[in-house]
Amino acid sequence: MGEIRPQSGFREEVEAKAGSSLSACFQCHKCAAGCPLAAAFDLRPDQLIRHVQLGQRERVLRSATIWLCAGCATCATRCPNGVELPALMDVLKQMALAAGTEPPGAGRGVALMQRLFLEDIARRGRVHELSLIARYKLVSGGLADDLALGWQMLRRGKLRLLPPRRIKGRDEVRRLLSEERRPGAKS
Repeated sequence: MGEIRPQSGFREEVEAKAGSSLSACFQCHKCAAGCPLAAAFDLRPDQLIRHVQLGQRERVLRSATIWLCAGCATCATRCPNGVELPALMDVLKQMALAAGTEPPGAGRGVALMQRLFLEDIARRGRVHELSLIARYKLVSGGLADDLALGWQMLRRGKLRLLPPRRIKGRDEVRRLLSEERRPGAKS
């Protein structure tokens, strides 16, 4: 891989959108030490923060870490300075999608699910799990995968067959999502 050049203002942009000061991170590594998925990441959580601090936009947005993070918040709980890594991961996913950055490896399925999830929220105001799963399976090509599990969940009432008719606040959700998608939008 070639030289990675810092991008001015990247850290500030990420901090503004995530609502968390990454400058507060002094690399104590507690987030990485407690992360149950750190071994699967290409960048540990502390390394990811450091790359953001250094303005390495491309390196960060191409990282598998942002797509593989489970959002369990163990890192945020352990952080002595209150850095909200789960919010950071969400912001970085959105930035990667907006930039058209192709996620590596297993992250492709996660990115597809993220996109379909947000589209479902924009359309309905909330997620209808069965529709989301069906769309994901159709688009990803794995329609028959997990069919037995899906049937069991339907039979036990864990998935609603039909979405609710009307969601209160749907227009407000759409407005918020459209604001977020505008270039330079801040969360």
